[in-house]
Amino acid sequence: MSLLPITEVPQRRLADATTIPQLGFGVWQVPNDEARTATAEALRLGYRLIDTAAIYGNEAGVGQAILESGIDRSEIYLTTKLWNSSQGYDKTLRAFDKSLGRLGLDSIDLYLIHWAAPPLDRYVDTWKAFVALQEQGRVTSIGVSNFHQPHLERIIDATGVTPVINQVELHPYLQQNELRAFHREHDITTEAWSPLGSGHGLLDDPLLAEIATRNGATPAQVALAWHLAIGNVVIPKSVTPARIAENLTSVGVTLSEADIAAVAGLDRGVRYGSDPDTASFA
Repeated sequence: MSLLPITEVPQRRLADATTIPQLGFGVWQVPNDEARTATAEALRLGYRLIDTAAIYGNEAGVGQAILESGIDRSEIYLTTKLWNSSQGYDKTLRAFDKSLGRLGLDSIDLYLIHWAAPPLDRYVDTWKAFVALQEQGRVTSIGVSNFHQPHLERIIDATGVTPVINQVELHPYLQQNELRAFHREHDITTEAWSPLGSGHGLLDDPLLAEIATRNGATPAQVALAWHLAIGNVVIPKSVTPARIAENLTSVGVTLSEADIAAVAGLDRGVRYGSDPDTASFA
């Protein structure tokens, strides 16, 4: 399967009238130097959405790869995230400046609260700081990550501002149907981290293998094509050039309605990451 031009990657319109590439490249658990190399390869292949975070320790490498790519900054959609220990109004503003400094860039397209971290109970004031950053024109779009419905309702009620994205663990074994329904009702785009199940056996599932064989694809491409078909933004991670390319070409896999329904039947409610109701990691 040949690589498709970047114009073939679907774009999702966000509630603030901006757009985001529907398939991007994540760098969770990738050391800084390796993130620089992997991001450079992803950009070379045609990815234009790059997702990092302060806690990943690789914002500098990602920023270097962007600056060295020769690609106009306006063509690259960059996401980073605020870590829990930096929550709170004033600390958030300072942390944003530090992220910009590490990235070596003058703008961020999407800024996310990394976790609600309810035990800390700072996410409302943090969201108010996010709103201020957007009003000041310092960040284009603002959203959250790892928020459950009550957390979303609380910040919306407190500020009147709805996140454009909620980035959550989501894969065929954890499909988050109720949360996605809430997102649809409030025009919140669903973004999936761990879209391939983080090495816990999803890609060995016989159903994905059968669909992959029928579509001339790999199980990973089928899983990513399923995400795209149901409207998720998705950010698979890899540092292997062949796998980075394989993930990108999932945009060329078109699943039938029967295939999509079959994958929907895999939902087990299995969460491999932390529970947003209790996680703080401060």
